[in-house]
Amino acid sequence: MKTLFKNGTIYDGTGSAPAVGDVLVGDDRILQVGGEVTGPADRVVDATGLAVCPGLIDAHSHNDFFYDRPDAEKYYRPFIEQGITTQITGNCSFSVFGASPDTPWRDKIGGGLFETLAPCSFAEFKSRAAGRLYVNMVPLIGQGSVRAGIAGYDPGTLSEKQIEEELAHVREAMEGGAFGGSFGFMYEPDRYADMNEILAFAKEIARYDGIVTIHPRANSIVSADYPLLTRKSHLEMGLDEAVEIMKKSGCRMEYSHLIFVGQRSWKLVNKMLSTFHQERKNGNDIAFDNYAFHYGASVITVVFPGWYAQLSKEEAAKPANRSRLELTILMYRKVLGIDWDDIVIAYISDEHPEYEGKTISDAAAEEGISCLDMYLKLVELSNRAGSIYLGKYYNDEIVRRLMEDDLSVFMTDAWVVEKGLQNIAAFQTFPQFFLLAKRYGIPTEKIVRKMTGATADRFRIPERGYLKEGFKADITVLDIGAMRVDEKKPDFRPTGVVHVMMNGKTVMENGRYVGGCAGEIVLKR
Repeated sequence: MKTLFKNGTIYDGTGSAPAVGDVLVGDDRILQVGGEVTGPADRVVDATGLAVCPGLIDAHSHNDFFYDRPDAEKYYRPFIEQGITTQITGNCSFSVFGASPDTPWRDKIGGGLFETLAPCSFAEFKSRAAGRLYVNMVPLIGQGSVRAGIAGYDPGTLSEKQIEEELAHVREAMEGGAFGGSFGFMYEPDRYADMNEILAFAKEIARYDGIVTIHPRANSIVSADYPLLTRKSHLEMGLDEAVEIMKKSGCRMEYSHLIFVGQRSWKLVNKMLSTFHQERKNGNDIAFDNYAFHYGASVITVVFPGWYAQLSKEEAAKPANRSRLELTILMYRKVLGIDWDDIVIAYISDEHPEYEGKTISDAAAEEGISCLDMYLKLVELSNRAGSIYLGKYYNDEIVRRLMEDDLSVFMTDAWVVEKGLQNIAAFQTFPQFFLLAKRYGIPTEKIVRKMTGATADRFRIPERGYLKEGFKADITVLDIGAMRVDEKKPDFRPTGVVHVMMNGKTVMENGRYVGGCAGEIVLKR
């Protein structure tokens, strides 16, 4: 079957200025791009006044954990409605594959953030996913998931035999077509890996010319993962560790979600960007991805000190420990530049939906108690498992700078949650980037490139990211002038995404979601 996108404004993914013309698709391939197509077509889509782009690529996703759910479609629909056709999965050290089916630590494969229904090899993942994907997936193997499958959350040093078992999973994935691997040093059990284990994993990825993505140990000026008094900020130290791994292993490195958590971290933007660009000048292959919004998802215990968590209720109630807790949290807030009204409650429990969408400050005022008491109450009500949205990742100027930077590509780092307040990034990220580009005067062709060709180049994704003859027919058609988002409604369905085609199959038509399992596992060549 042939589909003709007629008279659209073509953004081909290269960053070149657009031109009006036609795009012809036959089955799952692009047959012709540009000019006027005069041959026959089974279906003609009038794209006059619309932007015809390659299918948009989300550079950082965790949606591999939902592909085998009975209700899988609901986890992918909001991304398709943003115009996304491909997602890089397996980030932050978590992948749905890379563990033995009989592991006794199945509940730890997703690091407490995600649940896998069936731990498996990469080959088994490919077999199970065939014909049931709603988006294309570019898979990475997560070091944390592999380690959890072998040793659970054991903080001890792995033996040589256990490291070799890790590497066997890496080889199986890379030889099967995975694109690389990932680290997540803020999470269990990845935070327990020593440099010997880390380098062994990264070197094995590098042997196959794969890419390594890294969630650093710190995303702020100070953190709980380094000593309080250090020569450099903790944010810089996290980047230094990533650079060290890259240089010692020889891998290509993608620094995940470059953020500056807390207002006092914002002054580090120049230093961080300078390091990235200096490493590139030195011939080291490192770059980063970033958000469109100023906040992101986190856990409610983000400012909950570990020493206090270990106390019994009787010990915790003692005035001395209460005073120490108050001082610790106050210091953390002041040093970071984050306050209680920067914490929005996403989910506490099924019994307490009344807190969802409120800040800690708002909830405290309503109940007539201090913000600290409100926070501790929520920690207890949620059994320390509540979720929040944490503000002050960025300000407008930082977002603009990262969007304009030649080393950035765009991502969502979001997933649809079963309960509580949804993450706006799962629903509105890519339209928001287009709206910000208009506000900041960034050319549309540059924004499209970061969402398509630049991401495909960064991860070396074959036959996607460009409107090019012979490439896969992943196409997103946009009415950029009609785009709207609503930051007050996180699950708002954005406007302006008109048509989406994936592997030659229409999944959105005339602004209406059509659906269907049109995605596939993309394999490295």
